[in-house]
Amino acid sequence: MATLSLSSSSSLHSFTTPSSKLTIPSSPSLSFSPSHSLSSSLSISSSSLFFGPSRHNNASRCISSFAAFSVKASAKKSVLIVNTNAGGHAVIGFYFAKELLGSGHQVTIMTVGEESSDKMKKPPFSRFSEIVSAGGKTVWGNPSDIAKVLEGSSFDVVLDNNGKDLDAVRPVADWAKSSGAKQFLFISSAGIYKLGDELPHVEGDVVKEAGHFAVETYMSEIFENWASFRPQYMIGSGNNKDCEEWFFDRIVRGRPVLIPGSGMQLTNISHVKDLSSMLTLAVENPAAASCKIFNCVSDRAVTLDGMAKLCAQAAGLPVEIVHYDPKALSFDAKKAFPFRNMHFYAEPRAAKDILGWSSTTNLPVDLKERYEEYVKIGRDKKTMTFELEDKILESLKVPVAV
Repeated sequence: MATLSLSSSSSLHSFTTPSSKLTIPSSPSLSFSPSHSLSSSLSISSSSLFFGPSRHNNASRCISSFAAFSVKASAKKSVLIVNTNAGGHAVIGFYFAKELLGSGHQVTIMTVGEESSDKMKKPPFSRFSEIVSAGGKTVWGNPSDIAKVLEGSSFDVVLDNNGKDLDAVRPVADWAKSSGAKQFLFISSAGIYKLGDELPHVEGDVVKEAGHFAVETYMSEIFENWASFRPQYMIGSGNNKDCEEWFFDRIVRGRPVLIPGSGMQLTNISHVKDLSSMLTLAVENPAAASCKIFNCVSDRAVTLDGMAKLCAQAAGLPVEIVHYDPKALSFDAKKAFPFRNMHFYAEPRAAKDILGWSSTTNLPVDLKERYEEYVKIGRDKKTMTFELEDKILESLKVPVAV
């Protein structure tokens, strides 16, 4: 909901939209109510209302001594979030739902699976009461049965935050189309980009033509208004996939943090609050977001060594970083480290240029908050084993030089 109030007795009052200038002299009223997908009202106290191109207005056209006036506008949309029940992306739907509700929109979040499953006892699902208490609705079911689960319902906007390929997304997309959704959004992945010589990845770079790409292609074929968002690694309360926790687990126990390669590899770690704010801008600016790809990431990169050091600073503890060459080991050590052993980062260029988005978070500050919660839930005292890392340390002769 947005409200603009202006009052004055000066000669002319105007504000400029991207395509025109609205000029309001003194007194009758106008009310405007568009279609169900945008419920709005506009009331103006003025004697006349006229629009003209902002670059062609001339000061000589100004009319003096106008009375006070006010402009009030409100916009609400009904949004469906089809949310995955596993992996790091689940928390995106949780934060997006809360952000939309906070902005006055109506939200239904449909989570894959059954409400009684063990997965729903873990965050972010265990915190869905926060969505309900804010006025949202929660339902469970399989995407292939979406027409039955949501029988009789329709939404202005549908977000698929579940499927990784066309087989999983097609039932949701087809139902959204047939039920009259005006906008379809999809959570893709920055992993879609092919490895190239230029970094960071920006929208328009060459991608792998499978999985997420097939979904993006299908969306462009059946929807007039669609957008795809490509996230990378993320942090935030409620995330059920380790990111910063991986580093904390070792730092608080006085263990070395093993990082493959030089540790200078660049990656992108974003707070999920930034990702949800980007999605919300797309809902509230559908014309701008239409048929666009957005890198759903923060606007700064961090080295792998840097992430270890920032986590140690957040915890107020020292850190020992040990580098190793996975190819020199006689066993498979891929699962010993949670990130890609390469430069892997993108830039949110399209979101900044098209949506006017900007990051509002700060990684060192965010990590301090995350460490406080880490300790609060008692994970620092949890019994853990590090068998694979112990094996690496045992076989390691010479660390990789930085």
